[in-house]
Amino acid sequence: MEEFSDVAAEGSVAASVGPGAVEVQRYPLPRPGPGEALLEVLQANVCGSDVGIYHRRNPVLRDVVLGHEFVARVGALGDGLTHDSAGTPVAVGDRVVVVYFRVCGHCRPCGRGEFNMCSEWADTMASPPGRAPHFHGAFASHYHLAAGRHFYVVPDVLTDAEVAGANCGLAQMLFTLERVGLQRGQTVVVQGCGGLGLYACAVAARSGARVIAVERDPGRIAAALRFGATEVIDMAAIAAVADRQQRIDRLTGGDGADLVVEVTGRPEAFAEAVGFARTGGTIASVGNLNVGPGAELSIAPALFTRKNLTVRGFLRYDPWFLRRALDFLVDTRDLYPFGSMSDRVYGLHEIHTAVAQTESGGVMRAAVVP
Repeated sequence: MEEFSDVAAEGSVAASVGPGAVEVQRYPLPRPGPGEALLEVLQANVCGSDVGIYHRRNPVLRDVVLGHEFVARVGALGDGLTHDSAGTPVAVGDRVVVVYFRVCGHCRPCGRGEFNMCSEWADTMASPPGRAPHFHGAFASHYHLAAGRHFYVVPDVLTDAEVAGANCGLAQMLFTLERVGLQRGQTVVVQGCGGLGLYACAVAARSGARVIAVERDPGRIAAALRFGATEVIDMAAIAAVADRQQRIDRLTGGDGADLVVEVTGRPEAFAEAVGFARTGGTIASVGNLNVGPGAELSIAPALFTRKNLTVRGFLRYDPWFLRRALDFLVDTRDLYPFGSMSDRVYGLHEIHTAVAQTESGGVMRAAVVP
């Protein structure tokens, strides 16, 4: 990877250097090779998984450039890169969103059509910032788009704030709800109304489902109603698990939910999901990513057997769902206030505050700008 010879051509990255420790580092900007691009980051959001990486709870992503949910502008294009992954022409100055993980197309999972499970998914994400081309994450001034990576040109009608979450939260929810076979008229319980939860509410409501949200933060409760939830169970007002279960029973005529989407990242929420789901229902677990002490849960296997439950975990998505996320935003931007999700903005030197705000539940998505 060739770097620009001009010593002024440098950029910044927010590097994880220890548990809860971040250092803004400077590196020469890489000159994109064939099929590559150098992107200028416009806005990156703090995803819940970024909080786990920040605290070193992720078993794979350790000494890395933080951030993955973002929108960027094309700063330079390498030879041969003329179109995005959907065949749309791309030029310097265009805004793009990037599938934040790699899909290699030749490993065993890819050979089975399980592209979200690609064995090479972390090839650039897991690279330390000191390794060229340095700009491996979204909490940075620039992002290096490697050859063969999936990316899509952003429609002009969408703002940076509306589209910044497309490549993680929205694409993930579109993929998840399609894979579990969500149908019009079903009842969906969404546990947690941060970024993922709000996208889940919007996608489920747009699909014709009835959405019940479970949340304790007043701001997120209000947001859930704006994003398609018809009822909200306030955990602050209904503190006991048994009482929340009774509330779900009353709202569903004693049946329970057809689908429970767990996006809290808390093991205890998964146990509660088992109670919320109807006999023969489905649980989609998307929020619980961390492993190790504090992430375990004791639960009776007989509960799954007796209720004939289907339980599926989801991590990442097939890459073309990002193109579908853009279409969804264009089609529904007048229905749901996507631009309001990143409701606080911080600079690279304020990563600690941005992570803390997201972790506390006080915001839906904290935004980071160079």
